[in-house]
Amino acid sequence: MSLQPQVEDAKEERSAFFISADSDNISEDHHQLILQKANALASENCLKEAIDWFSVAMQYGPVRPEQLSTFVDCILRNFKMKAAGPDELSGRSRDAGDSSVDDVFDCPNCHSFLGEPVTIACGHSYCKRCLQRRLLSKCKLCSEPVMGEEKANVILCGLLDKWFPGELKTSKTLCEVDELCRRKRYQEAVSLATDVIQCDPGATAVARLSRAEAYMALKQYRLALEDTEFCPGSSCSAEAVFRKAMVLHEMGQVDESLQVFLHCLAVDEDFPCAKRQVEKILCDLLSPADENVKVGLRETTQNTSPHLRGKTLVANAQAQPQSPVQRQHQHQVRAASVHHHLDNQEKRLESLERPGLSRAHSLRMHGSSYGEEGLKRVCSAPQLGDQDKGSLLKRKLSVSDTEPCVVDSGSSKHKKQGVTKGSKQAAKAKTCRSVPVDLLDPNDLECSLCMRLFYEPVTTPCGHTFCKNCLERCLDHTPQCPLCKESLKEYLACRKYMVTTVLDMLIKQYLSQEYAERTKTHLEETRELSNLTKNVPIFVCTMAYPTVPCPLHVFEPRYRLMIRRCMDTGTRQFGMCISDPQKGFVDYGCMLTIRSVHFLPDGRSVVDTIGGKRFRVLSRGMKDGYSTADIEHLEDTRVEDSDELERLQELHDAVYEQARVWFQNLKIRFHNQILQHFGPMPEREADIQATPNGPACCWWLLAVLPIDPRYQLSVLSMTSLKERLVKIQHILTYLQSIPNN
Repeated sequence: MSLQPQVEDAKEERSAFFISADSDNISEDHHQLILQKANALASENCLKEAIDWFSVAMQYGPVRPEQLSTFVDCILRNFKMKAAGPDELSGRSRDAGDSSVDDVFDCPNCHSFLGEPVTIACGHSYCKRCLQRRLLSKCKLCSEPVMGEEKANVILCGLLDKWFPGELKTSKTLCEVDELCRRKRYQEAVSLATDVIQCDPGATAVARLSRAEAYMALKQYRLALEDTEFCPGSSCSAEAVFRKAMVLHEMGQVDESLQVFLHCLAVDEDFPCAKRQVEKILCDLLSPADENVKVGLRETTQNTSPHLRGKTLVANAQAQPQSPVQRQHQHQVRAASVHHHLDNQEKRLESLERPGLSRAHSLRMHGSSYGEEGLKRVCSAPQLGDQDKGSLLKRKLSVSDTEPCVVDSGSSKHKKQGVTKGSKQAAKAKTCRSVPVDLLDPNDLECSLCMRLFYEPVTTPCGHTFCKNCLERCLDHTPQCPLCKESLKEYLACRKYMVTTVLDMLIKQYLSQEYAERTKTHLEETRELSNLTKNVPIFVCTMAYPTVPCPLHVFEPRYRLMIRRCMDTGTRQFGMCISDPQKGFVDYGCMLTIRSVHFLPDGRSVVDTIGGKRFRVLSRGMKDGYSTADIEHLEDTRVEDSDELERLQELHDAVYEQARVWFQNLKIRFHNQILQHFGPMPEREADIQATPNGPACCWWLLAVLPIDPRYQLSVLSMTSLKERLVKIQHILTYLQSIPNN
């Protein structure tokens, strides 16, 4: 579908808006309306129109960088299509995410040694460096959002320190390099990173990227670029491209840095730091020269610093207000200029990317800012007027001025080829690590709560690991970590007890026999809990009846455990009985089937259940604080004689009609309460012996009639439908005899 009609409509709408709007009295609502229009165009991939509208929004009021998120997504889509063909881009993505040489001890993001691993909410573990540097916003393996506030996994840190002390030491040294950079001790950071590069070839890529940051702070830009280009095809490509873009931006080459930031997002669209930088650059490019200048004025600005924010007003005193018609005419001229510039830029792009001429070669033919004479700090927009901002931005977003993949830092061709070849050979030579057999001890992988091998190990935000079932049982009593007592209220509220994949894989791979025995024990325990006649869990609370809903508020720890076990085993059933002073609970009850469970943030839950089979208690017991029982199910005795069945049907019909009249004559308040809690009265059933429990209307009436629970219990225990109907008939007759009932 062509976007040309939409573009023409947008032009007309903007023209009308400029004529009708009074710049002196523009309101916040108008500003938001313009932003909404700009975002709508960006979401529809109308890049040219979106640039115009964002420019207008910047003139009417301030726009925060994060408000350009949709705009950045639009630009990135265009960049992916123009800057790198689908084959090229997908090839880079494969290089960036190639895990063929990874093992369980590799970070899923940078593909280097895990080192001080941190387990996030989804159960996957990343190296501390990637999380501290905010190098990912989503998990690379499952796309779950990354909070980055979790602490190091204590168990994993201990295991890696025992099994791979050398690599862990290097990892900690790299963290020291980052810490030195944060403390602005850049020369020391360079020295320490250089030592790592010389001593540990496996950590070269990560160490060079950390060193590049220090070089950039020291304004040694050539060295910083050389470090970022050391392994452009490696698994850490996204971070390398981002670091290169940061160096270019610091040098003042904002045009080039913008496209390299976009290339970083093309490699990894979830790279948060790169997206923030693009948003800031776009905000600078689109913002007016002086926020105090009224809408419609055009002031010439000159960027005297390497950053776009350093704007200098040239003709502020001579500015004169313009009429709406003048503003409309000026905007039309500006729009025509914008599209003219963009058309010229697209033609240039086509000429540079014609068959047989690579973009890198074209770049050299047209000149590069990275010559052998040194890297120059250049102004991004010298003598640039506000009316040309949109045009400039469109030129910057055309993919012709720079090659996103390679930046010629002045190094020789031979040197760059040697580095790339060496890095690829290092990647190929990488082998999966294996745990030293003599250092493998099952005791290192035991849960501190049950003192058994981890089964479904789960790691809390504080870094401690427990069996999933063990942790849940502890959280039933208190929302604190069993070891460090740190609050786990938010963790409990989310209820995402995800298995720590690294530990689970290690156990299955290196302790297969122990894991098989642990699994066998777990399955035996589960089968025991799944028996619906032996050791059936009993909820001692209220009366329950077949087919009648029974909502429950569960807050006691013992019943939290009971409900969870019913869900985990798949039975979704438990018994309900009322209490008995001598026995603990009465001899008759009803099974309840769980239809849904709604967990509250503090661990309590609202459980929606419905009555099932009736039962008689044979023996009583206890398990982990809640009652259990061996039971036998009750069924109504079937009537086979036709005459007797006919009389039973007549009795049923009479009782049903009597109940319907009683219910209709109830006061409206009681009538509504019954409808709210128990629903409407069930329909008359064609076959009154179709189920072992008899007609549903009997149990509905028994639940809603205002009678003593002990009397209700006597009716529940009956296996004769005739006796049950007679009891209910007596109750209805008595209630109807009471005045004002």
